[in-house]
Amino acid sequence: RGSPGISRNLNSGFLLVRHSQSKNIPTCPLNMRPLWNGYSLLYLEGQEKAHTQDLQAGSCMQVFSTMPFSSCNMGACSYASRNDKSYWLSTTAAVPSIPVGGPSIEDHISRCVVCEAPSAPVALHSQTADQPDCPPKWTSLWTGYSFLMHTGAGDEGGGQSLTSSGSCLTDFRAQPFVECQGPRGTCHYFANIYSFWLTRVDTSTSTSNKPSTTLTEAWQQRGNIGRCNVC
Repeated sequence: RGSPGISRNLNSGFLLVRHSQSKNIPTCPLNMRPLWNGYSLLYLEGQEKAHTQDLQAGSCMQVFSTMPFSSCNMGACSYASRNDKSYWLSTTAAVPSIPVGGPSIEDHISRCVVCEAPSAPVALHSQTADQPDCPPKWTSLWTGYSFLMHTGAGDEGGGQSLTSSGSCLTDFRAQPFVECQGPRGTCHYFANIYSFWLTRVDTSTSTSNKPSTTLTEAWQQRGNIGRCNVC
């Protein structure tokens, strides 16, 4: 019997993405290797049609641009010549009264990191004010609020798979993303963009009927949103 060989870490190939919802680049969970970091792209809109994606590895763009794509046909490619838009997860920076341009835009764009994970992560949603527990022998990576879907200009938008880690955002905000307009090179929090979240469900009754309510205080809005856990 020979001596033990050299011990090496196995590259699993599973990817995990964390979005900080702040200007700070997030760190990978314990014992996970960072692969790259970037800016949190939510979705794109071209020719009044949305191209949405999950908040997974492809959403962590290494370079930020208000217009990160061009439109091409058989004869030519055009850049920033149409009413195309990009949407990004935002930070806690104060909402400006006018569109933001130049270097100050980055104050409003969330940062992200892509990590190599030992297994595929999964998000669990409690639909209550309590954080759900991970399955036996699973580890909690972070807890948050259950982010379901979003719409922007022209009612275009998309959503998250509720098993995806992108559906569990660490912070709740009524307007968690910002719209950027390529031709103008500016970003702004417009009133016609909406976010949709899973709410708390009263499990003591079999009926789902609730009186119509509008919550205007941030603490009330946060308290009405279902909690989640990424394991």
